[in-house]
Amino acid sequence: MLIIFFSLFFISFKQNAYAVYDPLSVKNNVYGIHILFTDELSEAAALVNSNNGDWGYVTIPIQASDRSLDKWQKFMDDCARKHLIPIVRLATTGDYFVEGSWSEPSEFEVLDFANFLNSLSWPTKNRYVIIFNEPNRGDEWGGYPNPTSYAKILDYSAKIFKQTNLNFFVISAGLDNAAANVLGKSIEEFNFMQQMNYALPGIFSKIDGLASHSYPNPGFAAYPSANRMGVYSFYYENNYIYQLTGKKLPVFITETGWSSEKVPDNVQINYYAQTITDYWNDPQIVAITPFILRADQGPFTQFSFLKNGSATPVYNMYKNIAKVKGQPQIDYVPKAPIQKNLILPVIEFDLQYSIDSIYNTVNTSSEKFFKWLLKA
Repeated sequence: MLIIFFSLFFISFKQNAYAVYDPLSVKNNVYGIHILFTDELSEAAALVNSNNGDWGYVTIPIQASDRSLDKWQKFMDDCARKHLIPIVRLATTGDYFVEGSWSEPSEFEVLDFANFLNSLSWPTKNRYVIIFNEPNRGDEWGGYPNPTSYAKILDYSAKIFKQTNLNFFVISAGLDNAAANVLGKSIEEFNFMQQMNYALPGIFSKIDGLASHSYPNPGFAAYPSANRMGVYSFYYENNYIYQLTGKKLPVFITETGWSSEKVPDNVQINYYAQTITDYWNDPQIVAITPFILRADQGPFTQFSFLKNGSATPVYNMYKNIAKVKGQPQIDYVPKAPIQKNLILPVIEFDLQYSIDSIYNTVNTSSEKFFKWLLKA
């Protein structure tokens, strides 16, 4: 009788288990934008949910040193209110501009990320998480590209995020599609993927989605074509994974875009139109989030859709694209406000009395439970 009870309990638990759903199985607004800061959501929503669109995407990095519950729960709440689907990219610590590279992540950092991100209420059932960034570049991976190290981190991430919450949708890092084989500095992306699979056979079968940085390379200035180093690189990446695993993955183009320093805005507009029509209409694509919404200074300004607070012609083109009303599965329960400086009352009690009381209560409850269970 006891065995039957626990068997029924286990079956009930398994039936209540939940997991990611295929984002391509519902109506989906593929358009999105890459942002750097959580306060950019209003501008992002105006862009990606325009022209009849709803539930577009935003890609945003989160650093290991930036885990504020207040900040990131507000971000998730704002995404829910503005109908934006977040794609959160894990980022390590370290100062790239001082040390020359981002640090190589540890399993401890991954575990911390999984616990922290699981403590948040997300706006949609699928919780999209990208496992770090361009690890085929040494400056993105502790100074030295290491496909074996990244394969192990990706494998661990897939396990730990799924153990934490089956709704996590684990996406591999976008690779630099223009990287060459330069010892100690970079590894060509298909070479890198091959070495990953050699180190951990079947690694790409353990993830839910593929992130692609389908930049128009070389030089962020290439004419749209089927070149595997350009805007169509996602197709070659996914096809290679199919050769290795026998399955094609949902694709998230989380970075792309032309440099305004090399390609005039009016030319970019034509390039985007052709790319969207000829290459980014692939049925495996879930999201397209060009890099970047806003950058007022520094090297990213060449990609910025907004410059000094004003919309560029490329921004207006993207805003005017006809979009659809996405219908993602919603699983949102707002978190209660975090109470700061909460002081709990102190209750004094006799230690031995309390231990005896707890023991007697537990003993009596256990006796009643097993008498009921065994019909004694």
